[in-house]
Amino acid sequence: MEQTKQNVKPELSALKLEQLNKQPIIETSMQVSEDGKWLVHKTTITDIKPLSYIKKVLGSK
Repeated sequence: MEQTKQNVKPELSALKLEQLNKQPIIETSMQVSEDGKWLVHKTTITDIKPLSYIKKVLGSK
């Protein structure tokens, strides 16, 4: 018996898309130093929060 394979592309639910949008943005870059002795690996994490959240966490002063 021969089974047919279907090209099924998984779709993300609205909940999953919302969760992914809340995650921080992580960017990395690598370069060799000018003298060629070192590898510089730089990671930047960008996390966006509403100002109202920050005020509640830190307490308004």
